[in-house]
Amino acid sequence: MPFVFTNMFFLLLGLDGSREASLRIRSGGTAEFGYALHPTTRGSYGFGDVLGRVRGPLGLVWRQVRWPAARDVRVYPNIREAKKNELYAFRNKQLRLGQRRMRIKGQGREFESMREFVNGDEIHHISWTASARRGKLITREYTVERSQNVMIMLDTGRLMTARIGDLTKLDHAINAALSIAFVALAGHDNVGMLTFSRKVLTYLPPSHTRDQLPAILEALYAIEPAMIEPSYARAFNHLGTACRRRSLVIILTDLVDEEASAELLAYTRLLIPRHLPLIVTIGDSDLRAVVSDVPATVADVYRQSVAEELLRQREAALRRITHAGGLALDVPVGRLSLSLVNKYLEVKERGML
Repeated sequence: MPFVFTNMFFLLLGLDGSREASLRIRSGGTAEFGYALHPTTRGSYGFGDVLGRVRGPLGLVWRQVRWPAARDVRVYPNIREAKKNELYAFRNKQLRLGQRRMRIKGQGREFESMREFVNGDEIHHISWTASARRGKLITREYTVERSQNVMIMLDTGRLMTARIGDLTKLDHAINAALSIAFVALAGHDNVGMLTFSRKVLTYLPPSHTRDQLPAILEALYAIEPAMIEPSYARAFNHLGTACRRRSLVIILTDLVDEEASAELLAYTRLLIPRHLPLIVTIGDSDLRAVVSDVPATVADVYRQSVAEELLRQREAALRRITHAGGLALDVPVGRLSLSLVNKYLEVKERGML
């Protein structure tokens, strides 16, 4: 910020009480002072006015001055990892598409043509009426839809307040959500976003316009986890009303055990006839560390037993979804974004939507 004065004097600036500069300005001159900040967490932050002390011409007195400069600054989630995952997905997608053309037949949901059945084709793609007319097996060929729906549901409830390293589970989930949104939009899929706790906080309908990623960033930059139980009923009812087209519904949440997650599992199963749900949870490295350690005391044995039971119930809860026809992903935080991108590519490759 430049300051202009008519006399020579010293100026002492205090910014937010911690950053100061002593400047000497000649008559009619200007001076600037700048400093760099490294944001460590996302959110909205306020900067106050600039305070200064101006020494009089004779050097006998100082005058306190306040210059209005207050403003709010938004710190958005880190988008760099998402861009890295987009590059990975682009390379991997080209490879997978090449493999699919050579080995996998009849995938997708849009009908393209019919041809004679060959070994390796899917049995459920056989057209029995056409086969009866021609006296030989005829199979349908499909193409993958160019634009499909990806709906990201983000839980901001109590379990997402847990910290892993310097970030909460919600922060890690937001990074994964941005990665999959970035990759899906680059692949011309429609991406939507729903965040919820006890109620639905934000809803962005699926779209693949150039404004969608900035809109997702705006929806996520100030979201914070709350110490309340999430209402899956309200979130899933809102989704069912607002999103009619078949979608890959990615649910970024957390699980404790089978009983505590009963509501999530019940409503996720209700999605399966219309949508393809994918529950994504962050693997608990602390529990796995307890299980893998060799117990040294009786107390360690008890702790290890409890940890093993929690992990067993967590895995059982996720298996219930996969047995019902949905998808589940439970991975350590360091592999969360990449594993989610890989699962999305697998869904696309297999034509599961």
